Amino acid sequence: MRRKQSETSFGVIGLGRFGTALVKTLAEAGQEVIAVDKDEQKVKAVRKYTDYAFVVGTLNEESLQETGVQNCDTVTICIGEQLDVSILTTMQVIKMGIPHVISKANSQEHGEVLKQLGATVVYPEADMAVRIGKRLISRSMLDYISLDDDVEVRRIQVGGKLIGASIQELDVRRVYGINIIAVERDHQTNVEFSPQYRFAAEDIIAVIGKVDKIDHFEQDIRP
Repeated sequence: MRRKQSETSFGVIGLGRFGTALVKTLAEAGQEVIAVDKDEQKVKAVRKYTDYAFVVGTLNEESLQETGVQNCDTVTICIGEQLDVSILTTMQVIKMGIPHVISKANSQEHGEVLKQLGATVVYPEADMAVRIGKRLISRSMLDYISLDDDVEVRRIQVGGKLIGASIQELDVRRVYGINIIAVERDHQTNVEFSPQYRFAAEDIIAVIGKVDKIDHFEQDIRP
């Protein structure tokens, strides 16, 4: 297959579970993706998601350019286990002048090296462990998005003293220092709700604020 000539938004190098899931997610969202791996079977597996999937045995600049990955706005390097390959591939991709380079790391030390090269670093296993741990600890938390070291958006199941109370009565901004940014009921998400809106047991709320303040709020509303 000829490499893609026009600009493509995303490249994914390394098609393990993380890389394959990333290709699938981007493709299903309507994005064009260049996928690269040395394993022919893994490349074949993602061809149902993208026409631009390539077997590349040696990840050097010349072989990567043959795939057209240099035309991407963002390239994610999903090679965590082979540290030398991860680091060298990250160096090559950054050298190619791609605007946004993301690299998967399996340890803090690995991540520090990738950061020094100029990549944005992700820790999929560690992030998932934190996410699962938080859900195990909190009975009401359904999910969260970390925006900073101490700020996050958290989805919380309504319960305890929230049931039957209105947003105005709770006054969470003054009492807890957080904001309710969305209310979900019957799988419908509402971001334009009245201060007189009263919570029901089946509601889910999304709140934004500092982690310690959201933790305090959750503890306070537990039945």
